[in-house]
Amino acid sequence: MPDLSTLGLFAIACLALTATPGPDMLLIASRSASQGRASGLATYAGIAAGTYCHALAAAFGLSQLFLAAPIAYDIVRYAGAAYLAYLAWKAFRSNGTAFAPVAGLPRYSQGRIFRQGLLTNLLNPKMALFVLALFPQFVQPQAGSVAAQILVLATVLNLIGLVVNGLVILTASRIGAALSRRTRFRRAPQILLGTVFAGLAARLAFGSQR
Repeated sequence: MPDLSTLGLFAIACLALTATPGPDMLLIASRSASQGRASGLATYAGIAAGTYCHALAAAFGLSQLFLAAPIAYDIVRYAGAAYLAYLAWKAFRSNGTAFAPVAGLPRYSQGRIFRQGLLTNLLNPKMALFVLALFPQFVQPQAGSVAAQILVLATVLNLIGLVVNGLVILTASRIGAALSRRTRFRRAPQILLGTVFAGLAARLAFGSQR
């Protein structure tokens, strides 16, 4: 178990990282705006579960595969980009929002939205490399099981992320609800969601590889 001073330093680093707008925050905000608070929370829950998966991979050395075999990194990267592009296409094809449903709007279950958040996180190899780079800085081999310490750190990261993204979810869902009541802006949240998915796909596919 990491000592309190180590956990405190890690928590400060996590707060700085989670409070900085990034792909996960954009995805959570756009999902909250398009389908409400419950969907935003489901998206965050999927992302948090993905963080645990990456932490376990780092603990058992699986993330180092991306460093040793660039082709594995590229395969996951392009698979993630393709998945996000598909989600963007689905969002753009919707004819309304969950706040103002129409016949053409697919009503996604919270379980499906959770899985989308999870897959989006898992198929981002940069997240795996981020965990591999950050977590070992706060692991103390003499303090016990390295795997257990990494899971504790992942829990701290997720709890801080829940607080920060909880505020994002509340704000974005209110904005989405307000826009949906205006006829001319009714599709705005769904277009925003599709744009975020498309942007994440392009970033993953064409951004810097490392």
